[in-house]
Amino acid sequence: MGRALLAAVAAAPAFSLVGGFGRPEKVVDGLIHVDAALRAADVVVDFTTGQASAALAEKCAAMGRPAMVIGATGFEDTHLARIAEAARKIAIVRSGNFSLGVNMLVGLVERAARSFPAEVWDIEVHEAHHRRKIDAPSGTALMLGEAAASGRGVPLAPVERRGRDGIIGERALGEIGFSVLRGGGIIGEHSVVFAADEEILTLSHSALDRGMFARGALTAARWVSDHEPGEYDMQDVLGLSPISR
Repeated sequence: MGRALLAAVAAAPAFSLVGGFGRPEKVVDGLIHVDAALRAADVVVDFTTGQASAALAEKCAAMGRPAMVIGATGFEDTHLARIAEAARKIAIVRSGNFSLGVNMLVGLVERAARSFPAEVWDIEVHEAHHRRKIDAPSGTALMLGEAAASGRGVPLAPVERRGRDGIIGERALGEIGFSVLRGGGIIGEHSVVFAADEEILTLSHSALDRGMFARGALTAARWVSDHEPGEYDMQDVLGLSPISR
């Protein structure tokens, strides 16, 4: 994603790269110190880890700048709480996926889940990514699960099922299942299956090039640069109906 972002910025005249930074021990090869980068930037785009994103959000909030676009996944509740606190002082767009197509899929999944009763339709979320991805389910899969749960008017946590093994008994009513594939160089595949006894509906999205995520992140960066402090998502950026507000 770092390379994809560099290419997207280079191709977008409205943007200027003022500096990049990595781990503290890597202030080399064109990278600059994090403090210098944050002082120079209007927006920082972060695709690291939940822990690193939370720490960076706190640092930006303490400085009162810059705004943030967070594309990391694999957050723990404590990370999310720290980011929410930072968003009281700076504007933050956080999303598990910056694709326009995926965010449209989120809306469609919520609408289908709202229309299809849990007594008749089972919901399964499947995702596939490259072998190097370290978290599972993906942030996008969780977005889709949240959309399905929102459509049914329930929180995701009590109804989610992450994997099945052994003699597990019948499927619980209203369960939202997740399955994961990791292998090769798969950029990102997501599908949501609505299964009834007589028919199956599958809503899906395939990522063909990481450049789409980078372009979406820059769309978010342009949007968040002049917004008041708060935590936003791509539904806000794109003007789509929010799934849970």
